[in-house]
Amino acid sequence: MKSLAKKLTSTFLGPVPISRDRTLAVSERLSALTSLTSSLEYITHQRHIGRGGLNDWDIARDVHAGSTRPTRRFLDAVSSPGATKALHVARIAASAALLAPGNARWRGAANIFLGVSNAALYPRHRYGTDGSDQVASLVQTTAGMARLSTQPAVQDALLWYVALQANLSYVVSGWVKLLGAPWREGSALDGIMRTRTYGHEGFWNLTRRYPVPSRYLAHGVLALECLFPVAYLKGGSLVRPILASAASFHVANGYLMGLGRFVTSFTAMHPMVAYTSAPKHHPAVAGRDDRALTTAATMAAVGVTVAGFLAAMRRLRATDPWPNGRVLTTRHGDVLHYNERVPADDRSPVLVFGTGMTSTAEHFSWITNKLVAESDYGIITYSRAGYGPSQYHSSRPYSLQESVDDLVDLVDGAVPEGRDVILVGHSLGGEFARRAAAELGGRVRGLIYLDSSHPAELTRSKQQQETADRLKDGLNMFSRSLRAGLGALLVRPRWVQDLPAEARSRAFAQYADSKLWRAGIREWEATEREFREFTGDLPAIASHAMVLSAQRTVDRDPEQLLMHNELAAAHRGAGRVVHNSVLEGADHDTMLTEARLGSEVGRRILAFLHEIEAHDGDGGGQRRSRGNQPKEAR
Repeated sequence: MKSLAKKLTSTFLGPVPISRDRTLAVSERLSALTSLTSSLEYITHQRHIGRGGLNDWDIARDVHAGSTRPTRRFLDAVSSPGATKALHVARIAASAALLAPGNARWRGAANIFLGVSNAALYPRHRYGTDGSDQVASLVQTTAGMARLSTQPAVQDALLWYVALQANLSYVVSGWVKLLGAPWREGSALDGIMRTRTYGHEGFWNLTRRYPVPSRYLAHGVLALECLFPVAYLKGGSLVRPILASAASFHVANGYLMGLGRFVTSFTAMHPMVAYTSAPKHHPAVAGRDDRALTTAATMAAVGVTVAGFLAAMRRLRATDPWPNGRVLTTRHGDVLHYNERVPADDRSPVLVFGTGMTSTAEHFSWITNKLVAESDYGIITYSRAGYGPSQYHSSRPYSLQESVDDLVDLVDGAVPEGRDVILVGHSLGGEFARRAAAELGGRVRGLIYLDSSHPAELTRSKQQQETADRLKDGLNMFSRSLRAGLGALLVRPRWVQDLPAEARSRAFAQYADSKLWRAGIREWEATEREFREFTGDLPAIASHAMVLSAQRTVDRDPEQLLMHNELAAAHRGAGRVVHNSVLEGADHDTMLTEARLGSEVGRRILAFLHEIEAHDGDGGGQRRSRGNQPKEAR
């Protein structure tokens, strides 16, 4: 009985004895199967790369309009129909050749060709390429270099590189899943299996019929991915069950989700994990050079240190007050930092700009630059409590009314008494402005809604309802990732690059700081709760109004346009100027962040202000635009 138990233990536990040459042979053949399958699929689906297809190069090439001329010429050459077909035929031949027996050095060149050609073809097949192709390129390029090298130490370093990448891919995937509530609760499989793209009706029915085993299975996937590196503990004693479980996971994904190439691409990394996890005294890995592991650990430690330093620097930058900025403490104890340009002319109104959720005051830069260049209107931009340099100190549970109160206090404290105010709000900032106007009463001369939120949007808009289900998880994931120091891996997103040069550094520092995302989570929780409870009609507001919708917002969700019309209708009445319009070509964010669109928003704001100035005459309080009056008349 003991001998049977020992035999079973040795079968299912313990290291996998595999030599360096055998590791390369198995990995390159599995990757060759991935490339062979991939190129055969592309060859047999020519319609996707033809005119009007999903990857029509005449359209897809626009993505690379910002690349250098040599890069664009190379991509055009590779992406011509003849070149694309020739490359795939060559890839099929190289993959088939690698499946044949042998260890000749030409196999190294064939592997590198497959890896490099896959990278070159990626732009051509942007839609349809997936993680399996990327993993295949990684394994093939590395195996190719190892084949061409005559130094065992170099070969071992390359094998360690792929093995560490395998560990990283599983661990990151697992911990990212762990940030999402569906995986923690065990309901993720049910959600995935019911989708059209990756779902499987039969398995979905099983998850519904047997929820407890489904929950255990989801948690098992989490455990496998999050704890994958334990394969290296105790001389690789757990590597067999872990690799078997991982391979079974990929086979299941291939069958249920249609991700067939993932089976061979990811399991191609497993031999390298087996090779590097075996104890060094094992005869199969005798002489293995493990210096790559020490180097990787050192680099990781340096990376963590640098990430911590960058996070600290970004926090300092994100919380750095504006030069010549001002500070105000609200009734709730929140400390608001704001930037102002308020002319001495007490007849000139002051525009107070309020941002959307997880946005920065710098988002308004194109608009305010336009107003500063072409008018004498007063301008105040501020960071809500918890954003940028502003501090959230309230001890009570947060509600949207707190931010409304802060805005009212800001107007009362920063705008001289007797001066008219124009409230400008983007997204959730529009809702804050609408509520604040009711409390400020006659001080508010007008409201400007920029693709504003509506308190009924979560109950009336199907798209908003679907987005709401995912938004909180996204906010939590971003916040936790930044607190874990992953902000050092962020690159500047396109919207930051589109801002004026002087606004980019501060905007990106706030975007990469977890403080902004924690504030966003707090606001979203209150927004979701209060918006779902909203019923009835919007109360009337006795002020002028301009409602500007982004075209892509209302194209995707016509209900949003109806709600924007209701925002305008709440202002309509005798003696009021009220306008609805749609900004063509804009989406929710680009209406602020793109130079052309932001400047157009500024132009429309100026036109609106000119109109209400003319409408109200001398009794209004709003006065001259630089383009309207001679200097001596001001």
